[in-house]
Amino acid sequence: MLAGKRILLIIGGGIAAYKALDLIRRLRERGASVTPVLTRAGGEFVTPLSVSALAGTKVFQDLFDLTDEAEMGHIELSRSADLIVVAPATADLMAKMAGGQADDLASTLLLATDTAVLLAPAMNVRMWGHAATQRNIATLKGDGIGFVGPNAGDMACGEHGPGRMSEPLEIVAAVEARLAAGPLAGKRIVVTSGPTHEPIDPVRYIANRSSGAQGTAIAMALAGAGAEVVFVTGPADVQPPEGVEVVRVETAQEMLQAVEAALPVDAGVFAAAVADWRVTRAGTSKIKKEGGKLPVLEFAENPDILATVSQMEAGRPTLVVGFAAETDDVVAHATAKRARKGCDWIVANDVSPATGIMGGVENAVTLIMADGAEEWPRMSKAEVAQQLAERIAEALG
Repeated sequence: MLAGKRILLIIGGGIAAYKALDLIRRLRERGASVTPVLTRAGGEFVTPLSVSALAGTKVFQDLFDLTDEAEMGHIELSRSADLIVVAPATADLMAKMAGGQADDLASTLLLATDTAVLLAPAMNVRMWGHAATQRNIATLKGDGIGFVGPNAGDMACGEHGPGRMSEPLEIVAAVEARLAAGPLAGKRIVVTSGPTHEPIDPVRYIANRSSGAQGTAIAMALAGAGAEVVFVTGPADVQPPEGVEVVRVETAQEMLQAVEAALPVDAGVFAAAVADWRVTRAGTSKIKKEGGKLPVLEFAENPDILATVSQMEAGRPTLVVGFAAETDDVVAHATAKRARKGCDWIVANDVSPATGIMGGVENAVTLIMADGAEEWPRMSKAEVAQQLAERIAEALG
């Protein structure tokens, strides 16, 4: 898929820079050419010699190189690539991009380009969660910059949480999706999937029956059509797809926060089975039996993610697609839900036990729109996802 593609790889300064060496190898294995740019800080973690040896070409480092700049080399570098990848993308680099700064070769390339840019962030968990970093991320996403990761896990500093750079093969998959010549190329779509778990105490929770299979299939189909997909998933039974930005959550409130953080997007597909209620005061220790006395649980209504996004006054996606899992009067209930929530489409299905759809490999859906309903034949969830992706591509032009 990457044969003949030209990748400009900017290597920022962070311990994750060592992964950039493997990333170069993986990209070249797939036929891409890689032109490396090493920041001054990046050069503290990997050497120009090792980068050059793997890339098979010169490493660019200095904005004021007389030889390279005799013909405005930074302009040529920034515009001759099919895609610019920044890995690792540090908090400093992202801040420069968001603020339009250009005080070194990397930041100047990023400001002088009209080529698509994909960032693979890597930083300390607190740096990632800092309000300034999150503001910069929102600005960059609004500017059309793509993201892959970061992942959560243990860090070199000894802390744990989101901030680990995506693995090289994850970045390669994101590069392939970004460069895919599909009908959704250049479109950004958020997909929710799986159930949410609302804690009762540390060992018990409220949830809906959902494997996450349909949402995962939809994310795969959209990415295969060239879209940049942000996949927000609850604790699902199936593994999330490769080549998409995966955000793992537990509760409905966390899912809403993740969706809002992903905005702006061109479309939202809300396939998650979100629990309608949560316990207002979840126990901090396991609730014990007390001589047959039943515990008293107070409930509160969870945020309505679909309605929240559908009814946004500013920043609403062009297309909002909801799901309705019903056990009776499927079309009538789904039609009423579409009107009540304010979304554009509802994908309705009958999940009564006799259908075997909940947790199964097949689905039978009806697409509810403002001008009517389309009943689709029973087919695999992958086929449903593919057909839905095609309809989304048509709707987004």
